[in-house]
Amino acid sequence: MTSIGRGISTVNRSGQRSALALLLGLALLSFLGVASTVLAQTPGGSLLAKAAEKTGKPFKECDACPEMVVIPAGNYTMGRDDGKSVETPAVPVAILKPFAMSRYEITWDQWLACVEAGTCTQIPDDHEWGRGKQPIMNITWQDATDYARFLSERTGQSYRLPTEAEWEYAARAGTDTHFFWGDTAGDYNANCRKCGTPWDGKGNAPVGTFKPNPFGLYDMNGNVWEWMQDCWNPTHDGAPTIARARTDGDCERRVIRSGSWYYIPRLMAATYRDRHPANLFSYNIGIRVVRDLD
Repeated sequence: MTSIGRGISTVNRSGQRSALALLLGLALLSFLGVASTVLAQTPGGSLLAKAAEKTGKPFKECDACPEMVVIPAGNYTMGRDDGKSVETPAVPVAILKPFAMSRYEITWDQWLACVEAGTCTQIPDDHEWGRGKQPIMNITWQDATDYARFLSERTGQSYRLPTEAEWEYAARAGTDTHFFWGDTAGDYNANCRKCGTPWDGKGNAPVGTFKPNPFGLYDMNGNVWEWMQDCWNPTHDGAPTIARARTDGDCERRVIRSGSWYYIPRLMAATYRDRHPANLFSYNIGIRVVRDLD
């Protein structure tokens, strides 16, 4: 008897032969460059993701997929009572189980793989800033959800947009300051207006240009805003105390987090939140994805 996703156990010689055959088969597939896709579609969840939960190392479930980082379960306080009105009131939130989040903002290369597959239908304007490792931009909220659906279909796993409670927890990474490195933006810590970089107020920087936060995530502050699942509410009044998305409020506008190259440092604080019409796009807005873990 073989149990994929919970480790391999055997109860007889037939089961041992099956397990050996599986391992040999995966070794061959790895040689052919397709093992990660097979592992991602294994019933019971990706073995790559399960290994990442134990090792803390990033994982990637297909050639076109983003690298994912496992974010541990925990508790934190979302928002702040002494902040801007959109950040109030402070709400205790429980992250009941680990989840995975893309290590970087989704890039042009990754987006175009979705276009090639036919799931994503738009090739946005790149403003002649380049493609490749630049973060994708000029996509609507529906475009962003289409991309997450592409990853789900490609891997057989559940990819989606983050909830804003998950996003803030991941951005804080155990810290309680505006930014994971402190309360002032400083120089060359992120891409925003007046952040001391060549891109300040001019455009996007390639993903991963700046140092990661303690969870190993890059560009959680600045570069491009990121679409959330949540419908817009002007404050945290009534926000869930578990990290699910808010489906009440104004669902024609969706929450965006992270700030961008265009805006001042305060707007890229981990607690800051804003909104954008779900059917419109902007050169300030991109995407990061979450992957549910068993």
